Amino acid sequence: MEKIMKKGCKVHVRTGDQVKILAGKHKNEQGAVLRVFPREYRAIIKGMNIVARHLKPSAGNPKGTIERKEAPIHISNLMLVDPATGQATRVGRRSNEEGKLQRYAKKTGNFIKNG
Repeated sequence: MEKIMKKGCKVHVRTGDQVKILAGKHKNEQGAVLRVFPREYRAIIKGMNIVARHLKPSAGNPKGTIERKEAPIHISNLMLVDPATGQATRVGRRSNEEGKLQRYAKKTGNFIKNG
């Protein structure tokens, strides 16, 4: 039986954000978000959760190799770092002056710049 996923999942982190990891072997470490997978509710963080992937021998690589790369982390284990203060904060959404919905840091109330 296939698992049915929601069409447009809202996540509190975006590519390029600085995040703090809340759980796992990289707990309390910070890193930049490289990629977000909203449907799986996961994100890849630069330099965190490194896994080894064994590649079979091929014509281009006759001996085979062990490739090390970042694996996705569940978004519930990530907290956004406020660019203004450098502290981890929860994220909310509210309208800015132009009426556009924008993310803001709940700790300080400041808007978070996109990108």
